[in-house]
Amino acid sequence: MTYEVGYVVGSLSRGSINRRLAGALSGLAPQDLRFTEIPIRDLPLYDHDLDPDFPSAARELKRAIEGSDALLFVTPEYNRSIPGALKNAIDWATRPWGSNSLDGKPAAVIGASPGLISTAVAQHHLKSILSFTNSPVLGQPEAYIRYTDGLITDNGKVTDEGTEAFLRRYLEAFHTHISTFSRSHTWT
Repeated sequence: MTYEVGYVVGSLSRGSINRRLAGALSGLAPQDLRFTEIPIRDLPLYDHDLDPDFPSAARELKRAIEGSDALLFVTPEYNRSIPGALKNAIDWATRPWGSNSLDGKPAAVIGASPGLISTAVAQHHLKSILSFTNSPVLGQPEAYIRYTDGLITDNGKVTDEGTEAFLRRYLEAFHTHISTFSRSHTWT
């Protein structure tokens, strides 16, 4: 069975290292995981007053999430947490009340940063948020990628064999998480 994996890059930057990581993951993924980006760039800031008439970008976000079998969040770390744009996207995805598009959607979190602890704190915050949205998150392995110049080429090739092997193992674990959850969960 092929699983449709929607991925969200927490950075809005077109040249972000996390966007580069997402491209590499897509290329390394098992054959039966098909990756499609769920863009968040055009979302306005969440405003409860817009719940009765959701903006088109928010409706498209919810449709893309609901059309995915699983979600991969690829996030940088900003000020020891997740970027505001990513939190904003999650707020839109879980609104209006009673229409949480993340409910029951298996997810995984990964991120890259040049810092020594990479995106550890941001990922911890994001996992906490996703837990509240009732999105079952892959617990292990954790994936804090320390990014160095040249680690991933412009065309998505990982140049370090150890990192590539780790990312393949991570994606296999994510695949198992998705398939296990899909077999055990009754979708409504």
